Amino acid sequence: MEALSLRDDMSDKTAAAGQNTLQLIAFSIGEQTYGVEITTVREIRAWNGATPLPNTREFVRGVINLRGTIVPIFDLRARFGDGQTSPTKNHVVVVMSVGDKWVGILVDAVSDILTVNRDDIHNVPEGNSIDTELLNGIVTHESRMVGLIDLHAVVSGAKMDG
Repeated sequence: MEALSLRDDMSDKTAAAGQNTLQLIAFSIGEQTYGVEITTVREIRAWNGATPLPNTREFVRGVINLRGTIVPIFDLRARFGDGQTSPTKNHVVVVMSVGDKWVGILVDAVSDILTVNRDDIHNVPEGNSIDTELLNGIVTHESRMVGLIDLHAVVSGAKMDG
């Protein structure tokens, strides 16, 4: 009986610790590392091109057909204002759910899965308006800074005005 109650105590502590942590899929654009909450990621796939769409901004690479679902692909490097990615076979598309839609973001590479404490997430410093607009926060993980992507902000403004 006592062992059972001890196990219950331990699982309560583990659950409490789990509520204060966040698991991220980390990926890179050049030397920068970014992350998104792992629960939003549906699939990671090799870059195979995308069908371009008219009247879209430069950061929209086009769409892919993913088992019958049309998924728009966003070039994260271009979205951050660093010019379009010249994709190679080493680039990957991270397919995620944003609300009830699926989107893909083109990144240089997926690096790992990170577990971070929510208390360690800091506000994005003022100064770079694109970073401030597209990031939810910044966290330090093993001596590197990881920008937390705001997926809703990244996919907004895809159509050209006018």
